[in-house]
Amino acid sequence: MPSLPSKPGALRQRFAPLVWLGVVFVLVAFVTRLVLLIKTGKDVPHDPLQWLYVFGVGLGYDLITFVYFGWPMLVVLWLMPRRAYLSRVGHAIFLGFCFVLIYAILYIAASELIFWNEFGARFNFIAVDYLVYTHEVVGNIQQSYPIVRWSIYLLIAAVVIFVLSQRRLQARDDGSRFLGRTAVVLGWLVVTVGVSYAFDASMKDKAQNNYVNELAGNGIYQFVAAFRNNELDYARYYKTIDNDEAFRTLRGLLKTPDSTFVSNDPHDLTRQVTAQGPEKKLNIVLISVESLSGDYMEALAGRTGKHEHLTPNLDALADKSLFFTQLYANGTRTVRGLEALALSVPPTPGESIVKRPGNEGLFSLATVFNAKGYTSQFVYGGYGYFDNMNQFFATNGYEAVDRKAINAKDIHAENVWGVADEDLFTLTISQIDKSYAAGKPYFGHVMTTSNHRPFTFPEGRVDMPQGSRRAAVKYTDWAIADFLKRAATKPWFDDTIFVITADHCATSAGKTSLPVDRYHIPLLIYSPKHVAPGRVDRLMSQIDIPPTILGMLNFSYTSRFFGYDLFRIEPGRERAFISTYQELGYMHGDRLTSIVPREPVKQVIPNRETGDTVPEPRIDQADEEAAVSYYQIASYLFTNGLMKYTPPKQ
Repeated sequence: MPSLPSKPGALRQRFAPLVWLGVVFVLVAFVTRLVLLIKTGKDVPHDPLQWLYVFGVGLGYDLITFVYFGWPMLVVLWLMPRRAYLSRVGHAIFLGFCFVLIYAILYIAASELIFWNEFGARFNFIAVDYLVYTHEVVGNIQQSYPIVRWSIYLLIAAVVIFVLSQRRLQARDDGSRFLGRTAVVLGWLVVTVGVSYAFDASMKDKAQNNYVNELAGNGIYQFVAAFRNNELDYARYYKTIDNDEAFRTLRGLLKTPDSTFVSNDPHDLTRQVTAQGPEKKLNIVLISVESLSGDYMEALAGRTGKHEHLTPNLDALADKSLFFTQLYANGTRTVRGLEALALSVPPTPGESIVKRPGNEGLFSLATVFNAKGYTSQFVYGGYGYFDNMNQFFATNGYEAVDRKAINAKDIHAENVWGVADEDLFTLTISQIDKSYAAGKPYFGHVMTTSNHRPFTFPEGRVDMPQGSRRAAVKYTDWAIADFLKRAATKPWFDDTIFVITADHCATSAGKTSLPVDRYHIPLLIYSPKHVAPGRVDRLMSQIDIPPTILGMLNFSYTSRFFGYDLFRIEPGRERAFISTYQELGYMHGDRLTSIVPREPVKQVIPNRETGDTVPEPRIDQADEEAAVSYYQIASYLFTNGLMKYTPPKQ
């Protein structure tokens, strides 16, 4: 017997809880956006038009997001038989389902507040990334925030909303039929497909202020968009030029006075670097400090007037080192810094090479050192499975040494991310001792963790309480000084060069999508017997550190690096790369060239101290071609397995 049509008003009664859920969802999203706006403060202009944009566009994204979020409720209301829905037991189960949805909405909103506090953005690729490593992320949250207390508060809030909603959630269905309910679901499906094709996460990014664009988004929508675009095909989404032209441009950019290409193949970037003078087989200890923003050091922050006295030891060491003042990080994540320092390549869009399939057997800094007879290691204070670090380094010329190598009795303090920096440096000293005893020079890339939330470290080291970023920075500064003090007692100290830099800055959020001041990091090269103190104010990219170190050792070697030895290029040739997971920046001279998916290349004049930009309507074609060539070819080589390298037999 064919299904009878639903009685008038019956469908409206049946799907009334879906409308209620939509109202709750939009109201919570509005309150979340308002709180985030207040937290952002003066970084968002006090302009009613900007606020209208935030809340108007934001409402649009909230409604679009609810089209997806509402599906579980929609399916339950569609499939639940009328008799079961109206029964006492069935409706009690349905009410429990509604309560879970309320709590989920509130929990996601609270998570957004925490994420914004840390990264100054809605959920993005970092949130997607962290979803993979639940042990570290959940542990970090538990150690950093009063989660139990907050969860109870959210539970109370959910109960309040639920009680106030009782009348809206009463079981009403005056004769809805399955066929009629199916028609509603099909209509919702059509809307879902329509908004999927009609809208994307980037459409909100029309304001000049990046915070305005972020606030106009919806965290859930942004998360899903980041998940879908975690690995971006450069050739599909970005500005391209003919591959032959890009290779030709890049070969011209990579040619330096001390290098020659090994073949006439226009697609081969391999060069032979020839140094003048005898090689210096000195030990190299490359320390990439977690989140060491340039403005933490007074020697760099003096330009902006920020004097917090957090790095007294590094500030003193700068006067005894070769100190680089205009170095810029590749990205905003540790893996981006590791990628730059190990491979000397521009950042490819989407996920870092450190975490992508097919990243084995690449030409790395360890490739060069191994050919010179060095012990090459990556030394990490946490467990190296995180962010795929151990796999990446172990398959690219390094021996991976992590927290597992440290005896529990030798640990002064630890948290979910790793041991205290002083314990990491104790491990480093022991590894150098072993290499020295074996008669081999040592290269170690050491990655610290203490300057990471929850910001805990051994008591009594600094005059600041546990749990704050500022205290952790000061502790890291103390630990580096303690490490150098202990290293100075070793027989290998005089023949060691210490390279101290950062993986990235402490925060990447700014008024613009690529705030250059949030990529500014320090670089100190210290070796009392071998490196004369001095100050280098030339623009420098993080990918220039490997070839610059090798140049200081007078190494002749085969190179596939994209970076420069800064002392082997003429003034004016310097450039730097800065990026998010989608936007790719190229700094050269006073310009920042930006490449974003599906949009024309744009150029601005950035203020390196404040991060503000001035639009540049006249495109410098040479900079545009250089930027596209670097990024296009780097992506092309990795995607096609052409970054892999087999060292010639000795």
